[in-house]
Amino acid sequence: MPKPYLVPLTEIRREHEVLNSRFIATLAPAFSIDEARAFMARIKKEFADASHNVPVYIIGGGNTVTEYFSDDGEPSGTSGKPALAVLRGSGLGDVVLVITRYFGGTLLGTGGLVKAYTESAQAVINAVERGRRVPVHVALLAIPYNLLERVRLVTARQRGEILGEEFAGDITLTIRLPVDMFEAFQKDLRELSAGRLHAEIVETSEMVMPI
Repeated sequence: MPKPYLVPLTEIRREHEVLNSRFIATLAPAFSIDEARAFMARIKKEFADASHNVPVYIIGGGNTVTEYFSDDGEPSGTSGKPALAVLRGSGLGDVVLVITRYFGGTLLGTGGLVKAYTESAQAVINAVERGRRVPVHVALLAIPYNLLERVRLVTARQRGEILGEEFAGDITLTIRLPVDMFEAFQKDLRELSAGRLHAEIVETSEMVMPI
């Protein structure tokens, strides 16, 4: 499994003006290049009348990333590149950002553009809630009825989530837990059941968990 890294939890937008030019920064999670491209196309369609829609993304995290930026008609190096530099410095992965500009009639110059796009990227990145993409196990667990509440408490304590409960002779729970909490969860199960309970892993994947 790759090393956990931070990702944005939600799509957000921030806006500001510089010498009558309007800058609108929209940021979202994206877990593949196709997702990032679809987001970029949606924002470009939403702001089809804008002067520029400058896109950047980082897919992956840590040492395994795919990066992209475009100046979308702005002078080379004044928009996409500084926005990408802010993304890199944020520590976020699986993130896509489009900075929309409506030209206000006053030229900002090279330095002014770099400053404006940098500040736009910083504003939206500083505001977004972060999560961590972590490996998780999905497991099945059969328990007697009298232990249901105690198992719910143990699951919550180990940062797990009960995805489903099936009631028959016993109760069969479908539980999702972070991989690094799973052994502690199994230990708790053994302690509250005198060694009788054991969760069986049925799937291992990844998910984003708030930090």
